[in-house]
Amino acid sequence: MAHLRVHPDRIEVHLTPAEKSLALRADDIVVQRDDIKSATITDDPWIWIRGIRVRGTAIPLVVAVGVWKYHGGSDFVIAKGKRPAVVIELAAGEFTRLIVSTNHAGALIDRLKPNSPPTATEPD
Repeated sequence: MAHLRVHPDRIEVHLTPAEKSLALRADDIVVQRDDIKSATITDDPWIWIRGIRVRGTAIPLVVAVGVWKYHGGSDFVIAKGKRPAVVIELAAGEFTRLIVSTNHAGALIDRLKPNSPPTATEPD
């Protein structure tokens, strides 16, 4: 699974080679922390996916990796099975929302708080 790194000024979503292939994307995702409006933990990432897939791969309820476009922008999704996920709402940048399955959703949310440790890695 993708590795999530939280830095003082940004979050990096490092995609595995397989995820890059499935998403039809060459680069990792970098989001500035100032652009984060909210972050939510969900037990069911599938209900958060909106719009239509424009780039990537999807097998419903199994795997969804890529970009979904809706009338207000684009979301990047990495949803796998029934794993919990973090939904990060963004104010600016390439995407309006990130939906990322992770076994460490609670720890990720804690690290996004203003006085959190400066760097953390979340391998899945």
